[in-house]
Amino acid sequence: MKSVAVPVLVLVLVLSLLWYHTDGVHIVDPNRNSSDVGVDLSAVIRRVDRRFLSVTIDASLASEEKFVYLLASPKVRTLAKALSPAFLRFGGTRQDFMVFTPQRRRPASGLTAEQSCDELELPSWLEERLKKEWTQQQLILMREDLRRKYRRVKFTEYTVDLLHSFANCSGMDLIFGLNALLRTADNAWNSSNARSLLQYCESRQYRTSWELGNEPNSYEKKAGVRVDGYQLGQDFTRLREMMSQSKLYQDAGLYGPDVGQPRDHRTDILEGFLQSGAEAVDACTWHHYYVNGRDTSVEDFLDPEVLDSLALKTNEVLETVKLVSPGKAVWLGETSSAYGGGAVGLSDTFVAGFMWLDKLGLAARLGLDVVMRQVFIGSGSYHLVDENLDPLPDYWLSVLYKRLVGPEVLKIEAFSSFARSKRVRLYLHCSNKKSYSSGAVTLISMNLSKKPARISVPALVSSSTVEAFVLQSGEEGLYSRSVKLNGEVLKMVDDKTLPALKGSRLPPAERLQLPAYSLAFFVLADARAAACIPAR
Repeated sequence: MKSVAVPVLVLVLVLSLLWYHTDGVHIVDPNRNSSDVGVDLSAVIRRVDRRFLSVTIDASLASEEKFVYLLASPKVRTLAKALSPAFLRFGGTRQDFMVFTPQRRRPASGLTAEQSCDELELPSWLEERLKKEWTQQQLILMREDLRRKYRRVKFTEYTVDLLHSFANCSGMDLIFGLNALLRTADNAWNSSNARSLLQYCESRQYRTSWELGNEPNSYEKKAGVRVDGYQLGQDFTRLREMMSQSKLYQDAGLYGPDVGQPRDHRTDILEGFLQSGAEAVDACTWHHYYVNGRDTSVEDFLDPEVLDSLALKTNEVLETVKLVSPGKAVWLGETSSAYGGGAVGLSDTFVAGFMWLDKLGLAARLGLDVVMRQVFIGSGSYHLVDENLDPLPDYWLSVLYKRLVGPEVLKIEAFSSFARSKRVRLYLHCSNKKSYSSGAVTLISMNLSKKPARISVPALVSSSTVEAFVLQSGEEGLYSRSVKLNGEVLKMVDDKTLPALKGSRLPPAERLQLPAYSLAFFVLADARAAACIPAR
């Protein structure tokens, strides 16, 4: 079916066209704003990696090795499993100050990664103690970040064991970030410590992918070391050569250079890296944050212009990669709402979901293959799981995305004065085929406005056709650290059980509100979209 454009009231035409009708589903805005919307269900415009939504664990968790044992918490592992399949990136600023120092002795806690997934369980008394001590540790880490003075951290094989065990038991693929600030006298990368780590991992048969360095554009500020892009590419080439000498890692993934987002339209480090190191990496990685966590506001989190800034930065990176290394996959290797550890009271609350869901929708549409959320657990205010190991609103949003959204991106466009305000934002994918049959589609929608929209479903659509998953804030409004799904607050049943995340079925002619400041997924299970049905 070719792209169509029919005048209709906002958001609704989208659903009506999905049914190949102009009178199928209507969304009525109180101000009667009208919109032209075009969709095309005949072809997939992009296809992202099945692990598109991935997560990170910041290396700061290993600033003292004992805190890595939090990954043995049954609660944390339960929460992680619900996000698989995914990459799990271990890295960040402190990875470039970490040195592998094997101890070859048992940990004092008695926990070892040799235990099975069911056996490896953090005792409750130890979990409580570590959570209290982690609160104090975060203050120390914050002071280091403010001063940009980082101490060298030694980590042992137990950090590696626990990270691998956590990823393996959670169904995630571990990407381990190596220290790139270990340099020789002529400023080349000193690979000896990395070689020791790779040899240990190979001896344990740990299937791991690798990165080298974090945000090399900031090395001078945080370490007084300047590494240009061309040298960085040579460093990656050296690592790839080292990996090729290993039977286990000769075909393993290598990703980089994890540069910060382009500033003042400069991509010189990335360009230099690609010239000398593009062949060494399986995907080119860069980082993106919208705002500074220290001086942002709730208005920024709801500002369509701020959200659209992602497209400008993404297109700069994609154009650079296409020019120097056409066909190379591009990932967001680290990303969240606000840099500087996030914005306290914003990045960890309901309002952060607008930046997160829009980033997922826009990144997939633009052609980024993987998006790694900073952080699953760790320091800062942009985590998915808080310091008490409880899931925050963005966690539940991520789980719903995993369950409902497939990797195939479909075309959807909206045109009108109301659409141009971009307060209602729409993305369309095939549905996740593990949850729905072939041909189903999922409409991702956001209402950044204080005015609700109403969706009416006439008798043309059967009662079993549309499933609605509408997310709203808890009692504290946009600043809430809880979230409601179709009116019910989401919380774990117990440490090993998530709640049933059920959609609301729409009977004929019943209206569903898309409330003010809400996030929603609408699954049309019987859409019979040709693009979402595998060819026989």
